[in-house]
Amino acid sequence: MIGIGIDLVDIERFRRSLERTPTMRTRLFTDVELAYVAPQIDPVPSLAARFAAREAVMKALGVGLGAFGFHDVWVERSVSGQPWLAFAGRAAELSKEAGVVTWHLSLTHTDLTAAAYVVAD
Repeated sequence: MIGIGIDLVDIERFRRSLERTPTMRTRLFTDVELAYVAPQIDPVPSLAARFAAREAVMKALGVGLGAFGFHDVWVERSVSGQPWLAFAGRAAELSKEAGVVTWHLSLTHTDLTAAAYVVAD
């Protein structure tokens, strides 16, 4: 194991940020992620979990906020529904430099918080 990362996001605080700054959605999330949450009645919990995934990746790599762009890591879904991480740009470089071969991701949320747990192998 190379690293682990976990992050929690307060959903209502995240919701207020998205409402206050509508361009935040496209700055933080890829078209793939926005398309996935579009049919949901309330997409904010899913978006908050995806934001937490980025933060958890940074923690697993031992880097701070700003080490890579928000579009350099995103959450995809397999046919079974299992989430997985996709990488590009600086995040892909950092992952390779760290020797990561496999990434594991778990997402969850309640009415109040969203969480992501990441393991870098």
